Amino acid sequence: MKNDFQYTNDLINETSPYLLQHAHNPVNWHAWNDETLELAQKENKLILISVGYSACHWCHVMEHESFEDTEVAAIMNENFINIKVDREERPDVDQVYMDAVQLLTGSGGWPLNCVALPDGRPIWGGTYFPKDKWTNALTQLADLYKNEPQKAEEYAAKLTDGIQQTGLITLNEEAAVFDKAGLRSAIDKWLPTMDFKNGGRTGAPKFPMPGNIDFLLRYAVQTNSQEMMDYVNTTLTKMAYGGIFDHIGGGFARYSVDDHWHVPHFEKMLYDNAQLVSLYSKAYLVTKDPLYKEVVYRTIDFVETELYKDIGAFYSSLDADSHNEAGELEEGAFYVWNKEQLMALLTDDFDLFANYYNVNGYGKWEDDKYHLIRSISKEDFCKENNISALELEEKLEKWQQLLYPERNKRDKPRLDDKTLASWNALMLKGYVNAYSVFKEDKFLQMALKNAYFIQNKMVKEDGGLYRSFKNDQSNIEAYLEDYATVIDAYISLYEVTLDENWLLNAKQFTDYTFDHFYDDQSKMFFFTSNKERGLISRKVETDDNVIPSSNSIMANNLFKLGHYYGNKHYAENAQAMLNNVKETALSYGSGASNWLNLYSNYLGDFYEVAIVGSEAVEKLKEINEVYLPNKLIVGSLKESNLPLLEYKYNENETTIYVCIDGACKLPVKESKKALGQMSSSYE
Repeated sequence: MKNDFQYTNDLINETSPYLLQHAHNPVNWHAWNDETLELAQKENKLILISVGYSACHWCHVMEHESFEDTEVAAIMNENFINIKVDREERPDVDQVYMDAVQLLTGSGGWPLNCVALPDGRPIWGGTYFPKDKWTNALTQLADLYKNEPQKAEEYAAKLTDGIQQTGLITLNEEAAVFDKAGLRSAIDKWLPTMDFKNGGRTGAPKFPMPGNIDFLLRYAVQTNSQEMMDYVNTTLTKMAYGGIFDHIGGGFARYSVDDHWHVPHFEKMLYDNAQLVSLYSKAYLVTKDPLYKEVVYRTIDFVETELYKDIGAFYSSLDADSHNEAGELEEGAFYVWNKEQLMALLTDDFDLFANYYNVNGYGKWEDDKYHLIRSISKEDFCKENNISALELEEKLEKWQQLLYPERNKRDKPRLDDKTLASWNALMLKGYVNAYSVFKEDKFLQMALKNAYFIQNKMVKEDGGLYRSFKNDQSNIEAYLEDYATVIDAYISLYEVTLDENWLLNAKQFTDYTFDHFYDDQSKMFFFTSNKERGLISRKVETDDNVIPSSNSIMANNLFKLGHYYGNKHYAENAQAMLNNVKETALSYGSGASNWLNLYSNYLGDFYEVAIVGSEAVEKLKEINEVYLPNKLIVGSLKESNLPLLEYKYNENETTIYVCIDGACKLPVKESKKALGQMSSSYE
């Protein structure tokens, strides 16, 4: 029996689009909050925690099969306090119960479903369940708690102990030694998992891992490794050619289900696109490959068209599913084409278009549908088809103008229109990196608009951050991920504007994290603030994933801020954090690439480039024309009290100082000479 929307539950009062999607389920859903947790204890009921997110395909499947079903809802409502969680709003809750499910089953994913005792300690969990398996499991759990509560208590005690031990970090009191041999060994251990034919990690599915490729780009440049540069370029090129990149609307999907980037899981996430803008910008700086520039501009166009609100905020994601011609939700329906549609639109150009985008066996998706995918460079295509580069560009623009508006007539994927601090900070940094490389003022203006939005709308009265913003509301405490990414973005913004306010804001947020997230015992930072209540464990996040871990971003921030402010506490803490994870990072580089970025800062020279004088910004733009990952920028158009700028200002000229730990080489006036004083290599 399916729900026909005559029901309304507590989620109707939430702002998360994912939670609101469940507000009319017959399941009596609650949000995760103190009141709900108190209700479970008061009624002595098991808690059912179901975690998902708006763009999650299988989350919607399980909702349709089970949560909209009144018979299933009756079982859930009678025996459980049911809590729906948006993992993007509450990654802290997701972390704890994901650990539980991984300990129980050896794997995880979304939807994530966990059953816990009234005090929140889990006893059972899994991911997607078909309706019959779901109801059977819930009935058995309800019987267990009613008839054998001591057994449920034993399960909870063991599982909670396991969760609290997971990812436990202890202070490494051995001397911090970071050497080139260690980094080389990390690469050697990583090599077997690298797909040198298609890029990315071997096998399927394939996820864009921007942090991994960003580090390997740096490693290739700093060690002059042609092997690694080829791997980076293969990955970036194949991703840009693949169906994971939207050749009509721009932007990247979350991952491909195959091993050659062809068929994506069609949801588009802000955090992927933000980091890929940064990555392709840096790769262009190194290679000058026009494909990379095209990807940056088209990805930014997608973000501004689909994920931007004119108050300076970025939305979170577009769903994988949309309504097909039959009015049913179908994954990828918005993006795929059949031959008849394309032939009618393109007429005489169809054959050329079909060759370029593989409307053939290579580009076939399923049924009679095709997903556009490239397989060769524009230069090779022109040779094979005997057309000029100019003619091809004209054709591509014409095809775009035909297909884009036609596609927009279809039912669009659902938009998750909440704004998350950390994902916005990643996009802010994406704009900064794009501006630094391409010098487009509009990129800097977007970065500044977003930074002012964060400062004006997402900062609390006590100087901390909110996690989420929607409908002019911010009410969820930010996590370490939010602070770390905002601090990083503000440092990057300072490095292109030389406006010290952004550096000062970064320092203030850093000091806030020491007050509310810091663990004196390990010198690491908890994911959650000491203001949070209700969780059975405070996690310390160290594994770099699609988004680098909050602790690795924080350690990189402290390294830089230690230089900027001559702050020994920051600098020593960055080193201690890296030393804590060194053994793991060198053994499993693909899960620690942002830690390896920090590791690289301790190899060879790390430069502090101080630019002072009225033409500082112009000189800075010239410095940024060269890829130098082992530097930070500090500068001012006037007198400054920053330690690296003291006594360097001269109102009559602009001077560049190249320094290492505060010790400076002879000052120069030309950027070219300053660049001559630096080297990216540590070999």
